[in-house]
Order: sequence, then structure tokens, then C-alpha cells
Amino acid sequence: MAKAKKDKVKPRVLKGFRDYPPSEQIAREKMLSDLREAVELMGFLPLQTPSLEYAETLLGAHYTSDSLAELFGFLGPDDVEMALRYEFTLSLARYVASQPNLPLPFRRYQYGNIWRVDKPGPGRFREFMQFDIDIVGTQNMLADAEIIAAMVSIFERLGVRNFKVLYSNRKISNGLIESAGIPSDKGPDVLRVIDKLGRIGKAAVIEELGQGRTDQSGDVISGLNLSEQQISDLDRFLTTTTQFNPEDRLCWAREHLQANESGRAGVQELQEIESYLEVMEIDSRKVEIDLTIVRGLAYYTGPVFETVLLDLPEYGSMFSGGRYDNLVDRFLGRSIPAVGSSIGVDRLLAALIELKALELETSSSKVLVTVMDRERLPEYLKMLRELRSAGIPAEVYSGDTKNLTRQIRYGDKVGIPFAVIAGSNEFESGQVTIKNLAAGADKAAGTADREQWLKAEGFQETIPRKELISYLRMKLGMN
Repeated sequence: MAKAKKDKVKPRVLKGFRDYPPSEQIAREKMLSDLREAVELMGFLPLQTPSLEYAETLLGAHYTSDSLAELFGFLGPDDVEMALRYEFTLSLARYVASQPNLPLPFRRYQYGNIWRVDKPGPGRFREFMQFDIDIVGTQNMLADAEIIAAMVSIFERLGVRNFKVLYSNRKISNGLIESAGIPSDKGPDVLRVIDKLGRIGKAAVIEELGQGRTDQSGDVISGLNLSEQQISDLDRFLTTTTQFNPEDRLCWAREHLQANESGRAGVQELQEIESYLEVMEIDSRKVEIDLTIVRGLAYYTGPVFETVLLDLPEYGSMFSGGRYDNLVDRFLGRSIPAVGSSIGVDRLLAALIELKALELETSSSKVLVTVMDRERLPEYLKMLRELRSAGIPAEVYSGDTKNLTRQIRYGDKVGIPFAVIAGSNEFESGQVTIKNLAAGADKAAGTADREQWLKAEGFQETIPRKELISYLRMKLGMN
């Protein structure tokens, strides 16, 4: 009987998803460690919430099947409509609402994957990681200043020097819309268009506020059809506030929005934040009031923030957020004030690599113990145990070959900086040879003869076996 042919499965990844090779994942974990340490130093607590939530948690009580289709939503066990989270803020609001004895203010951070049914494109995926910080349970602008201070501290911790945190207040934006006579129901749409200012420029923003435009790809973008006078008022605001020096922008807003209650409140809150940042000695070159910052999400109610890398402006905002005082209302029927900010982890990682603030590593091991003599495997494993006990990440070569050159090439290929070599001669003399693979990679790659390779100058050193740990700790900067 003929054997049935086995069908092969094509190794492919879903559109909008991706694999993270070891080099990127090692760098990402290093960055996450720095982020955690930076925010824990400021008293933020870790929180983890489920990846799946009830649909109404994410969409509100009156969601429709159409809105559920905009998420990774589906009918799950027990005929429950659910969806993958598309951000952390709503899960945080649900958590706070479910914990009546939670001490407030609650300072929390959370990171993990989120999912959005967006059109995939360069640098845009349907699954990606975010890192959020939030302070819940206070209207005090000191909390907003603390979020901004954390944003500055995080970038400094990551080794980024040329950046700026821009901040404004949605109350000023709302006051401007009211003063221009724009209906309140159009307000969120106007803010979403203004939020594109840094990406598409003022001319394109003005077109979208009016009759609309055709973008570079040929797609037609519908306009908001505001009146000429309304567009003129917004144009004057965008032009004037960007021309003023940062210290004069609040003066302009105070003068032009004096008759508007929302605008006055927004100016006062920014003044308060500014004073706190000054007392906290946050570098004034790292923070700046920019009244064109509005943030597109409708739930922001007060101060809003964005962070730009001045050496990579094309990356857009790297760390953004704001105050959202009404989100918990969805669950409790009453407001609990909150403020927070969020990092797109993978975009930030790409930026750090481009800025050379973070290097890609291809191995977590720092030392490779080569195996020259299979009969001495217990002695090689003893070396391995000693290295690991001393806190030195190490691995023993577990492949099938005894060929030293191939073992060295393996270590070089995966990025292990040092190799330990011990054959019969070394064991009999109580010595080991340490090969610096990082320094001698080119030499090792072009050498096939073991004796010739061992005689290469400058890339290796033979030391007493008893000095193995101290020598490697010194070379790795661990002393």
C-alpha cells in the first residue's frame, strides 16, 4: 500500500503580525528593564490585566456589531461577545472601578501586547507592544507634572539626550472651537484633524477642515466643511501660536480666550504644571508648551502631552497621553480623575537603535565553553557551572562536531564575545585559553588550521585554570 503523501504547511505570518528574532528581543527586554526601573523609582506599581475583555468594556454599553468588527472581536465561550484589548486605559478604568478599597491616587504602569484592526503598512502592525504609566484618583495638576517628569526621566534613562516633551490643554482647544462658533458635535473631528499637523503640515490640515483633499496615495479624504470664517480663526491660531516663543504662547491664549471659561481654565492649569516642573528642576530645554498639541482621542479632558525626538522627527510622537477624567464613569456612573501617557515600544526600540542608544545583541551568552575532548565532558561542565555560579552567562557547545574551528564560528555567528578552550595540553598544565571572538572574528573566520588559529596574536590568552572566573569578570567589566 502506497504511503500517503504528507502535506507541508507553508511557514508564514499573518498580515500585520511579525516575529521578533533574538537580537531584537534581547534589545527590547533590555529597554523594558530600563523603563521599569525608571518608573518604579518614581513610585509607579506594576499591573497586568487580561488580553481579552468583554466587548462592552472596550466599546461601552451600547456598542453595535459593526463597532465590534472594528476590533479583534468575536463570540467566545458561553456566547459571550469579547475582544482583544486595543489599549490599556479602558482596562485600567475597569480595574479601578472594580476595586472599591483601592488606595487613591493609584500610580500604575503596564506593558504588553495590544491589537488593532488597522491597515498594515511600514512600521504599522496589528499586534504591537505598549508601555503605559498612569495616575488615577486626583485632579491635582501635580499628577500631570509627575507624568511629564516621568517622560523626561525615561528618555534620559534610555540614553536619549535630544528630545522634547510638548504639552498643551484640551480645554484651550475646546475654548478655541467655541470661540470660533464651531458646533460642539464637530469639536472632536476638528481636534482629530489638528492632531495631524505635525504629520501632514498646516496646508493639508486647512484643506481637511474645509472641502477635503487627495493625499499622495490618491485616496480622497473628506473635509469637515467648516465656514471660511471658522477656518480663518483656526488658521490664525495655528499660525500665531507656532510663531510665538514658547514663553509667550500662554500669554497669547490668556488674552484671546479671556472671555471663554474653558480656555481660561486650560491656561490656569498649564501655568500650574509649569510651576511644578520648575520646582522639580525638570530641564526647561526638555519641556515646552505647544498649544497645537491636541491629541486625537475624544476622551482627553485636560492637559495633553507628546514627545518628539529632535534627531528623528519623522518618527512622530514617541510617548504621548493626557488627562482623562471621565473614563471610569463608564463603569461607576461617576467620574474618577486620571492622567497617563503611553509609549509605542517597538517604534521607540527602532528609534533607539537608529540613534545608537541601544545596540543589537545576538546572544545572551557571554562565554562559550568549547568541547575538544568528549571524555573530559564532566570537566567542561564543571567550568560551565562555575561560570554561571559567578553570574557570567555561558553555554557549552552542544553540537555534534569536535572541530574547534566550527565551534568558534558558531560562537562568532551568534555573537558570543569569548570562548574558553581546553584540550589535553591545557588540562595537563592546569591552564585554559581564552579567545576574544569579538576582537578576532575576522581572523577566526578565515582560519581552518587549529594550530595556526591558536598562534594568532592579540586575540587570545592562556591563563591558569584557577584564574578563569576572575579573568572573564574583568574582561566583561563585572568587577
